[in-house]
Amino acid sequence: MSRSFALAVAAALLLAAPSAVLAQFSAQLSPPRFEEQANAGGVYRDVIEVYNTSNLPLRLKVGTADWALDAQGNAEFSKSLVEGSCRPWTAIEAQEIEVEARSKRRFRFEVRVPEGTPDGQCRFAILFEGEPVRVPNMPMPVAGRIGIIVYLDIGKGAARLVLDGSGVREEGGRKLPYLTVRNDGNAHGRLQGFLDARDAAGRKWTFTPAGHPVLPGARRDIVLFPVLAEGETADLAFPLAISGRTEWKGSPFAVEAQAAE
Repeated sequence: MSRSFALAVAAALLLAAPSAVLAQFSAQLSPPRFEEQANAGGVYRDVIEVYNTSNLPLRLKVGTADWALDAQGNAEFSKSLVEGSCRPWTAIEAQEIEVEARSKRRFRFEVRVPEGTPDGQCRFAILFEGEPVRVPNMPMPVAGRIGIIVYLDIGKGAARLVLDGSGVREEGGRKLPYLTVRNDGNAHGRLQGFLDARDAAGRKWTFTPAGHPVLPGARRDIVLFPVLAEGETADLAFPLAISGRTEWKGSPFAVEAQAAE
């Protein structure tokens, strides 16, 4: 994924703001997320770059939020503290910022991890929200916003990904294989890399997994997408025999699976 995360993309993935709001909210934020590590008693600091692509000054409200994934894998934000939230450890440099036209601003934040914090993961979002605008056929003014997700592994916090099934599902109008992945660890993980496959017609394919996070204690279907040359199409003959190994932060994830309709 690109390190630049335009609002038009983020809104489609997270908040589906009306198009009139997107037109008013000319921010681009980078990076789209942080996946880092800290120790109990330590301080983690980093910077978000906020770009204003319009010819007018851009004003944004900034705050933190907890989040969870719904059944479709979309992020749902909560400004109220949830049980076990690590947001009380966080500090942001300002609650409102202004970015001049056609310019960039660096926005700083930090996380102070208390002494004695057990191994695990701190997860929260930093929300950037534009000024409300009136939209036709909407009863109230609405504002576009985007959440930058922070994953901070504490101590020896780590994912432990386990293959828990496989199958075939329709994705974007075509049938594709998927792997069901369970996370028995105490931090999130992703499948990254390439997998080999042979279909029922004996043809060889290479697949790459969708980069969706698998949260601790969760079980999630990860779709595999064929790696194709320009102009090539994937006429897959099921079942597929899938094998190989991906990796997350140095931990291997071995795959030997059959994907059948």
